[in-house]
Amino acid sequence: MRFWDSSALVPMFVREPTSSAVAETYASDPAVVAWWGSPLECASALARLERDGALALDQLTVALGSLANAADAWHEVQPVPAVRQTAMRLLLVHDLRAADALQLAAAVTAAEGQPDGLGFVTLDDRLARAAVREGFPVVQPR
Repeated sequence: MRFWDSSALVPMFVREPTSSAVAETYASDPAVVAWWGSPLECASALARLERDGALALDQLTVALGSLANAADAWHEVQPVPAVRQTAMRLLLVHDLRAADALQLAAAVTAAEGQPDGLGFVTLDDRLARAAVREGFPVVQPR
């Protein structure tokens, strides 16, 4: 089981340069733990691709359907006060934006004090550095 950041989830639903590596990472351990807001972050990225002309409207529709189906199977970390409090701490000690702090805080919560036992999958270098500092084994499919 691994925690998946939104940056690593998006290439599962649209063809990107990292899609093959992400698919291999997923195939090696298909149990996904994700933050409650990840489906929204993924939908935002997909919609942005469509607006920018990198994705046709029919491709967006298919990708959003795949996202919804996949999200139903994820283990989801809920937006509880402990996640918010942890995200606040993470913002003070790491160079993170709020959404990334919430992602990492969700992983910290899911790890239940044992980050070395939960892989952290991300394509975001800044978030990867913070996750390593928090004790997570980081996987960056490339």
